[in-house]
Amino acid sequence: MKNILVVLSGPSGVGKGTVVSELLKHGNYALSVSCTTREMRDGEREGVSYFYISKDEFKALIGHDGFLEYNEHFGNFYGTPRAFVENELKSRDVILEIEVDGALQVKKAYPDALLIMIAPPDENELRARLKKRGSESEEKIEKRIARMQYELSKREEYDYTVVNDVLETCVSSIENIIKSEKEKRND
Repeated sequence: MKNILVVLSGPSGVGKGTVVSELLKHGNYALSVSCTTREMRDGEREGVSYFYISKDEFKALIGHDGFLEYNEHFGNFYGTPRAFVENELKSRDVILEIEVDGALQVKKAYPDALLIMIAPPDENELRARLKKRGSESEEKIEKRIARMQYELSKREEYDYTVVNDVLETCVSSIENIIKSEKEKRND
């Protein structure tokens, strides 16, 4: 059966990381590792957290179509390395957890990618989850809510939207989508 690239996106606080952790526990998935030009932080590991490369190396990869998507934040580059994803796809499905604009870049570069938007039950629930974290000011929460509205406005460009209300149900839905898509694509 042909393996697929599964791209998961959703607003901050929707539980993407938790969903991805559960998917990795349940299935034979590879998690895509991005490249970055920023310095490694304490606790991070090469090839696990990121592939750490120089700006010159990053720019050379851009010139050789080496990324499915890339962007720049605060003077550092981040990108999804095409070779890593394609190599992993030889043996298993690959999960890429990424923001909306990057996901849409991936879809252009890799049209077979399966885009799944993870959505909150509603704005109030997302706001409550962000407050529960206790790590952000009210101002940052409001910025994240505004960003959520932008991100959710892009869901029509995704193949599926799954609401993360109950974690187990959300994970099960995504697993069923992946299974169904693999069956369709391999007929």
